[in-house]
Amino acid sequence: MPAQKTISPIDGSLFVERTLACQSDVDAQLQAARDALPAWKATPLAERIAIVLREVECFEAKGDELATEITRSMGRPIRYTRGEVSAYADRARTMAQYAASSLADLELPDKPGFKRYIRREPLGLVLVLSPWNYPYLCAVNAIVPALLAGNVVVIKHSDQTPVAAERMVESFREAGLPEGVFSYLHMNHSRTAWVVADSRVDSVAFTGSVGGGHAVVKAASERFIGIGLELGGKDPAYVRPDADLSTVVPSLVDGAFFNSGQSCCAVERIYVHSSLYDDFVEQFAAEVRNYKLGDPLDPETTLGPVVRRRNAEAIRREIAHAVEAGATALIDEAQFGDVVGGAYLAPQVLVDVDHSMPIMTEETFGPVVGIMAVSDDEQAIELMNDSEFGLTASVWTGDLDAAERIGNQLETGTVFMNRCDFLDPMLAWVGIKNSGRGCTLSPLGFDAFTRPKSFHLKL
Repeated sequence: MPAQKTISPIDGSLFVERTLACQSDVDAQLQAARDALPAWKATPLAERIAIVLREVECFEAKGDELATEITRSMGRPIRYTRGEVSAYADRARTMAQYAASSLADLELPDKPGFKRYIRREPLGLVLVLSPWNYPYLCAVNAIVPALLAGNVVVIKHSDQTPVAAERMVESFREAGLPEGVFSYLHMNHSRTAWVVADSRVDSVAFTGSVGGGHAVVKAASERFIGIGLELGGKDPAYVRPDADLSTVVPSLVDGAFFNSGQSCCAVERIYVHSSLYDDFVEQFAAEVRNYKLGDPLDPETTLGPVVRRRNAEAIRREIAHAVEAGATALIDEAQFGDVVGGAYLAPQVLVDVDHSMPIMTEETFGPVVGIMAVSDDEQAIELMNDSEFGLTASVWTGDLDAAERIGNQLETGTVFMNRCDFLDPMLAWVGIKNSGRGCTLSPLGFDAFTRPKSFHLKL
């Protein structure tokens, strides 16, 4: 049987190797899920909620082990990966909190001689296609609401993080989830496309690249099923003239470089009012130089490698292209020592950039950010909206009215004021344009995994 190898970006060693599912494996798994659906759908919501909450406890109990696996598989520094376990638990508990009200029947005004209501029915079998950059956080957004709503779930995780799928299924089994309700498949792209097209699959939740999103839509093109897409971003930040740089600078540095910039909602372009521009750039570059690039298993490391050597090479080419086109690189790689090379990238700050450069328009997904000066709010809004993406945007100001006024004009799924690169599970997570379609989390996050069923009963 063909094997899937996960190479650790830390040192190029083999982290895990998994046998890919063959056709008979896939058929058996999908059928087991379909067979488990009626009983799970009939399980009282209170019991489904209880299982999810027990799973969270099982998951948290393995936090240190899970954190180490995240670091070894995709390179995020160990000092941060324990936070993903905590955030997973927070999101799962938040969705469990909303389940009763969000999944309740919608009662209608009384009509003599009739009983009328709208029930939220589970879709059936939900296929979750999850990425490597936040292997648990991206997955939980779909898995937990889908299960709470009464669906069965099959997850196919990235070939960089297959262990994450195994760990979640393991925790749910320990929590008492019945066999077949939640399972994983390790598959290549062609096999995954076949599963998307299979009639036993009722919905797909995909998180990944724009190209990957197109592939999922193409695979499902002959079927009328729901497809949720959380895709890329080129998220902007705007620093207004009244902003307090002492808080803005460290927050935006973190928003740009946390997880080596490998986040769909990382800040990849910054627009600064001209009155603050010089001071901002100086302070920003100084803050970036404080990073410690190195082995992510070292607790002192604050910046690890990107996920793969080929990703690093692509980011280096994009930076070089921008410099050739007139951009100025402010960070000297030499200060980060001999560790730079392979999958290890020094953080980079580019100025003298404009929107003719791909570095300001195409998703980079790495530790680099471009900074431009703007003359006023109107120019900032125009530049922030000049993108094929629309996931998040942040405005840095002491003026709430201005932030809301600007936010109303921004083409984005989330507007931040004085924060960035953050996901609040009580708010809807949604992207527009090439950042995707559909919504997860919040009380609205159950809508993608249910359909309305009307009851019109004459007494």
